[in-house]
Amino acid sequence: MLGLENKLKLYGFNNLTKTLSFNIYDVCYAKSEREQKDYIAYIDEQYNSERLTKILCGVTEIIGAHVLNISKQDYEPQGASVTILITEKALSLHKKNDIQDAEEEIVKTRKSVVSHLDKSHVTVHTYPEYHPYNSIATFRVDIDVSTCGEVSPLNALDYLIGSFDSDIITTDYRIRGFTRDVDGKKLFIDHNMTSIQDYINKKTLKKYDAIDVNVYQSNIFHTKMLIKEIDLQNYLFNTDVYELPPKRRLEITDSLRREMIEIFSGINIY
Repeated sequence: MLGLENKLKLYGFNNLTKTLSFNIYDVCYAKSEREQKDYIAYIDEQYNSERLTKILCGVTEIIGAHVLNISKQDYEPQGASVTILITEKALSLHKKNDIQDAEEEIVKTRKSVVSHLDKSHVTVHTYPEYHPYNSIATFRVDIDVSTCGEVSPLNALDYLIGSFDSDIITTDYRIRGFTRDVDGKKLFIDHNMTSIQDYINKKTLKKYDAIDVNVYQSNIFHTKMLIKEIDLQNYLFNTDVYELPPKRRLEITDSLRREMIEIFSGINIY
C-alpha cells in the first residue's frame, strides 16, 4: 500500500483508529412511477444483504483482516444493511467458541447487546429512493470501514468503487488517536498521506472529475468524484435509447446531469 512500504517501529499495539467512509450514488431515468418502483425492486434484488455481505467479506480479505461476526438484514419496503465485526489477527478456535457461547447465552436470556467489537468493523447500508414528480430514481450506498492496528481500509477503495455502479462518489478518511514509537514519541499518523486520490486506480480516476477538501493538521481527508461521461443507454430503465427522438434524449441527459451535479454539490439547481 502507498506510504506503508517501510513499517514504523512501534512500542506495543498500534492504537490509531483509521476510518474510511465511502458513499456512492447511482442515478437512473425511469419515466413512470411503475418503472421507478420496478427499478427499486431491481436494485433491492441486485444489492440484497447476501450480495452486500460478499462485498464486505471481500473488503475484509483485501485489508488483511479476519471476520469475527456477521449481521445482515433486508428491509421492507426497500434497502438492506450488513455489519461485519473484524479483527487484525485470526482468532483461535477456543476464542471463537467463547464468542459463540456468549451469543447463545444472550439469546437464551433475551438480553440485548449494543455492540461487540474487537477494535474494527465494516458496515454497509443502502438507500434506494424515487419521487413520483421526478422521472429519476437514485440508489445510495453508505459503507464504513473502521480499523485499529496496522491494517488500513484504504487498501479496499478500488475494490469498493468497482463493486457498484458509481455516478457520484464521496469518500472520507480520518485518523484518530495516537500510538508511540519505541522511544515513546507520539505518532498521530503512521503513513504518508496527501490525498485519497493516491489510492484510486488512475484508470478509474480518468472517468471522474475529482476535488479534494483536506484538513492535514487534523488528519482528515475528503474526496468527491463526479462521472464525466453519460452513456444514456446505461441510465434508461426498461427503455431502449433508439426508441426516443434526439430531442428527448438530450432532455433526459440534461436532467440526469442536473441530478448528478445537485448531489455532487449538495445544492438544488432551479
